[in-house]
Amino acid sequence: MTRLKNVTGLVTGGASGLGKAIAQRLAADGARVIISDVQGDLGRETAAQGSFTFLEQNVCDEEQWRQVISEIETRFGQLNVLVNSAGIAGPMDASTPENTRLEDWRKIFAVNTEGVFLGCRAAIPAMRRAGGGSIVNISSIGGILANSSATAYGASKAAVGHLTQSVAQYCAQERLNIRCNSVHPGAVLTPLLRDVVSGIARSRGLTSEAVVEEIKSTVPGGELVLPEDVAAAVAFLVSADSRQINGEKMIVDGGRVTCSGSFRGNVSVVGGGAISGSENCG
Repeated sequence: MTRLKNVTGLVTGGASGLGKAIAQRLAADGARVIISDVQGDLGRETAAQGSFTFLEQNVCDEEQWRQVISEIETRFGQLNVLVNSAGIAGPMDASTPENTRLEDWRKIFAVNTEGVFLGCRAAIPAMRRAGGGSIVNISSIGGILANSSATAYGASKAAVGHLTQSVAQYCAQERLNIRCNSVHPGAVLTPLLRDVVSGIARSRGLTSEAVVEEIKSTVPGGELVLPEDVAAAVAFLVSADSRQINGEKMIVDGGRVTCSGSFRGNVSVVGGGAISGSENCG
C-alpha cells in the first residue's frame, strides 16, 4: 500500500511489542519509519529487520526529545507522524490505592504521561514546519475503566486521554493542520503482558495459560486483541482517510468497554496500551 507515501513517522517504544507492530504497519503502508527505544541493541535489531531507522531514546528525557526531532528533520526533512507508544505497567506487588509506592507512581507517570507530553510538545513545532501532521497517543482501556489493582497505571493512561484532547484543541485553534487522537487497546498479548500474566499466575498459584483464559473471558468476543489490530487503527488515524477525526478516543478492545461496561472475571490486569512498549526511565 502507498497510503502513507512521503510520510515520515516516529514510533516510540518501537523495539518490541505494540510499538514494533505499529512501525511495521506504517512501513507497509509506505511511510518512512523511525523507531526509538531505550533498548539500544534490541532497537537496532528490530530496525535492521524492518528497514527502519533507529534512534536510542529515553522518552523521560526532555533534551533527548529535542535531539531526536532535530535528527529526524535533518535526515529526512520533515516529521509528519508521531506515535507515542512507549510505556510501562509498573510493579504488580503494590498497585492498589492503599499500597502503591510513591516512587512507583512517579516512575509510571514519568513514562506514560510525561513522556507523551514531551513528545507532543516537541513534535508540534516540527509538524508546523512540515505543514501539518498527525499525533497518536497510545493509552489503554485502563484509562477509561478504573481498576483498583492498577491505580497508577490507570491514572497515567486517563491523563493521556485528556492530554490528547488538549493537544487536539490547541492545534485546531491555532490552525496548525495537526490532529491528535488516542488509541485505547484492551489486553494485547505482547512480551510485557506475558510478564504481567506470569506474575499474576505465581501469586495465585495458577498457570499462565489459565490466567490468559480468565482475561479472555472478560472480552465479549472471547479473544485478546492482536498487536496488528491496534496497528491498523493507528495507521488509519495517521492517514488522510481520518482527516476529520481529531481529539477522539479510539477503543480497540473486542467490545470490552462498550459491550460489558465494566471489568469482569477474577483477574486484575491492566489494559494493553502501556505494557506493550519497552521504554523506561532506567
